This record gives sequence, structure tokens and C-alpha cells, in this order.
Amino acid sequence: MKKGDKLFVRTDYKVQGAKVGAGDFNDHIEYLKGIAAERYFIGGGFVNRDGGMIVFEAKDLAEAKEISDKDPIINKRW
Repeated sequence: MKKGDKLFVRTDYKVQGAKVGAGDFNDHIEYLKGIAAERYFIGGGFVNRDGGMIVFEAKDLAEAKEISDKDPIINKRW
């Protein structure tokens, strides 16, 4: 990262009643690996609750929203 770069945080919790299969989770992880290869990224799941948090670099809020919205597990229509 360089001076002026911005970090954004996304916190997610599992939607109660949502059926998330192994394929859905794998698609989510592969997407995040791709993001991590392009920019600063750190994230992980919560120990005591279904969900997780990511911290990632984006040029502005619009780009951060675009990155978040393209995540297959977020984009899935339950």
C-alpha cells in the first residue's frame, strides 16, 4: 500500500435459514483469493458466530461496493 490508499471493512453474517452449500462457500473463497492477489486484503471467519470480516484496499467507496457486490456468496439470491 502507498500513502493515500484507502482500506474498507466488510462484515457479514449468515442469513438465518439460508442454505449455503460447499460449492457456494468454495466460490466465495476463490473470489476472495482473486481479490487478495490484486490488492491488500485480510479476512477470516468468526469463531463464535456464522460469518466473517474482510479488510481490503479500494480506491473509493464505489469500488469497494463493486468488489463486495461481486462476491458470489453475497450475490446469491436466497
